[in-house]
Order: sequence, then C-alpha cells, then structure tokens
Amino acid sequence: MNDSTTTRTPPDFLSGKKGLVLGVANGNSIAYGAALAFHRAGAELMLTYGRPTTEQHVRPLLGELGAPDLLHCDVRDEAQLEALFAHIEAKWGRLDFLLHAIAYAPKKDLHGRVVDCSREGFKTAMEITCYSFIRVANLAEPLMKDGGCLLTMTYYGAEKVVEHYNIMGPIKAAPECVMRYMAAELGLKGIRVHAISPGPIKTGAGYRIDHFEEPLTQEALRSPHAAPDHIPRCGKCGCLSGAPCGGRHQ
Repeated sequence: MNDSTTTRTPPDFLSGKKGLVLGVANGNSIAYGAALAFHRAGAELMLTYGRPTTEQHVRPLLGELGAPDLLHCDVRDEAQLEALFAHIEAKWGRLDFLLHAIAYAPKKDLHGRVVDCSREGFKTAMEITCYSFIRVANLAEPLMKDGGCLLTMTYYGAEKVVEHYNIMGPIKAAPECVMRYMAAELGLKGIRVHAISPGPIKTGAGYRIDHFEEPLTQEALRSPHAAPDHIPRCGKCGCLSGAPCGGRHQ
C-alpha cells in the first residue's frame, strides 16, 4: 500500500476530547505515560491518585500534562468516586475516554502461593483491581452521551502462569473477562472497552513482585526491540487504543 492510500493518524487526533486517567503514581507509572501521550494528542485531562502520600510525586508532573485537575480518589470509597464524577460533569458535562490503571494486592498475598492467599487479601485485590473498573464504567456511562472508550491494564500472567506473578494472575484475569462483557453491553451505545497488555515495565508497582528483574531480562531477550517495553511506548499504545474515542464507528 502506498502513501496515497494509507490512513495516518494526525498528531492531534484527540483534540477537543475529555479524558480521565485513574491511578497516576509518579513519573514511572503507566498511567503517567498514557496521560502524557493523551495530552500530546490534544486531549484535556483529569487525573487521580490513590494514596495521599502519592500527591507529592504526581503534582510536579502536571505542568507537562497541560495543568489538569488532580484529585485524590480511593476507589474503595464510594463517596470519593461519586464526587469525582460529579466534578467531571460540573466541569465538562461529558467524558470521552477513561483509563483505569489501578491494581493492588497485599504484599503477603502477592509474595505467597495462590493456594495460601488470605480471604481478606483476595477480596481487597479484587475490589481495587477489578470491581473498581466496573464501578467507574458505571459512573462514566451516562457522561459518554456520544460514545467513548474505557481502558484498563492487564498482563500476560492473566492468561498463562508467570513465575512470581502469583495471585495477581487470577486477579488480572477478572478485569479481562469484565472487559469483554462490558464491551458487549456498551457497544450499542458507541462505548468501546479494551484491556491493554504491555510487557514487564520498570514501574514501582512492578517492583513489588518478587524477582521482577527476571521477566525484564527475559523480555529483553525475546523482544524485537532487544529491550523491555517502556513507559512512553506503553502510553502511546493506550493513546491509540482510545481513538477515536467518541461517537459510533463502523
């Protein structure tokens, strides 16, 4: 196919779009990389962080992201979730896309065998990693009047056994399944739902996994790039997955 028939994505293809990025932790988080790509593509953003101590790492990044609103949101707190989407409705009146980049399991359960996972650890991991995606999708749906896009993050360990990934494998499999059902339910409204699966990336969350350097080394050996995936590339992937993010598309 020659250049005259090839459709190229313009650099500002998200111009005029409004997007929410949940789970920015610092400059080495996937959520930050995606937010940067969204901003460079012309989107207006709103960001959230989960832990109060995280704000000091996120606020210095806002200048390069177009000075978006930054809100604290613990996804286990219904009042905070409702306040977040009320703020979006008051400011924008709509939402075009949403990136859910939140996953967590208590350290003891994360580092142990799946068969040793505690009841409370499993419930906590499922609520934060999976149910929160369902809940924010529910709150976003009425704001996506002209269609939109819901994105979440997953990993290969949800499909195959990955050494040391432990309980996060079954936990990550849940939002993948949720993604498929929500895509079927919301498709007629022009709302697309995707789960993005990057390779091992050097993030703070990644280093909570035991022996995390091992999958990074293996990825570098297998990758065509001869290196592990990285934040900017993953961010661009998320950005392209969200476009076009409004309206019904054939």
